[in-house]
Amino acid sequence: MKSKICMQEHFSEAQYEQMIDALFHRFPSFQKVGAGAYKPGIGNMEFIDQLLGHPHKNYKIIHVAGTNGKGSVSNMLTSALAASGYKVGLYTSPHILDFRERIRICHPEQSEGSPELISRQDVWNFILQWQDTFDHLDMSFFEITTAMALNWFAEQKVDYVVLETGLGGRLDSTNIVNPVLSVITNIGLDHCDLLGETLPEIAFEKAGIIKPRVPVVVGESCPEINEVFERKVLYTNLSEPVFMGNRSAIMSLLTYADKAEPALWSEHEKILAEMDLRGEYQRKNLRTALTALDVLGVKCDERIREAIVHTAKRTGFRGRWDQVSENPRVICDIGHNEHGLKYNFAQLAKMQESGEVTDLVIVYGSVADKDVDAAVRLLPEKAIYVFTNAQGKRALPASEVLEKYKAFCREAGREVGEVHCVSTVAEAKEKAYSIVDAISTEKSGASILIYVGGSTYVVSEFVSLI
Repeated sequence: MKSKICMQEHFSEAQYEQMIDALFHRFPSFQKVGAGAYKPGIGNMEFIDQLLGHPHKNYKIIHVAGTNGKGSVSNMLTSALAASGYKVGLYTSPHILDFRERIRICHPEQSEGSPELISRQDVWNFILQWQDTFDHLDMSFFEITTAMALNWFAEQKVDYVVLETGLGGRLDSTNIVNPVLSVITNIGLDHCDLLGETLPEIAFEKAGIIKPRVPVVVGESCPEINEVFERKVLYTNLSEPVFMGNRSAIMSLLTYADKAEPALWSEHEKILAEMDLRGEYQRKNLRTALTALDVLGVKCDERIREAIVHTAKRTGFRGRWDQVSENPRVICDIGHNEHGLKYNFAQLAKMQESGEVTDLVIVYGSVADKDVDAAVRLLPEKAIYVFTNAQGKRALPASEVLEKYKAFCREAGREVGEVHCVSTVAEAKEKAYSIVDAISTEKSGASILIYVGGSTYVVSEFVSLI
């Protein structure tokens, strides 16, 4: 018989930590074990949602899906809506350090500072009250946390919730809601074993969040997949009386952000230069967020501009081109698939070419269910590598990443260069820091950067060490 998540009814910090650990192990998360934790379908969610009294009907929802950029767009929208005077709930995944990072509220009066995280007591109370139902339904970790978030946001009487999907869209646990806006950031090849082997197949799964009469913003148009979204919008709304079969009226619900000129886009270069969310890829995310605000009818004035510029500070957003240390300079990014990594590695190469960075040290690790062969082909040539692996069943051993990198170098005819292979992130940190010390001693005035990425788990462990 499986043990209860909460063994005692009385809350304490120690009991809370034991409960969170039990939650991770009793109902494994995709973050920890991968596809084995993925439970497609929304039957469980519909059942517990009914028991909870449909809490998501108490506020307006913006539903966000996509291969990459979901977190950045979700946080920008949250910061902007809060600056517009709304109390905004934000549900994202994964977390970097604290489980409660997934469930946050940004308040209208909040400027720069920490958002309100769901309290430990509230997490405890929810688990204690519903653990028998979790056990009966054999609910996944993500189903439990989604139900917890939707319920807590209702209790806190928020005005809006920005709700990020976990995986896909059509069968995602979050897809029980009826939003006021659906956002699909982009489509790339990721989680192919679960979502499909081609871009149209993956687009079909993401398009599953499209609902009748609900406007849709797609961040990046693409000839290969546009038809998937257009057919979904058309078929979803064809029988809606409000449209009476008017195809042009139906298609007006669909907006491609990369073809739009939203408010504030005329000064996007200045905004990007000032934003605390760094990274070249934020250009596309910014346009998607601004287009979404336009569709929502939010007036993008100076308050909104400032809110977007200070998104990370206002929402507590971490792990996206995140400078976590100045001496040595360390940038962490949880981008982990080919679609996302190409922007990061291209930006690193650009920093080297411009002279901003003279020496680059890359701490890299991956999970076993990613296309590592494709990722290593993107790794910059002029770098020192420390290959590592995080804890957990999903982690690909550092030795295997190293062999894949060497195989690519042989195939491409390029020098392997200086590479190191260590089995823990703690060792990787020490090795990277020692490399920086050695370069600094040898080369006066060197501008050295440590980049940490390839896996959310590698980033999480590295940041916790700092």
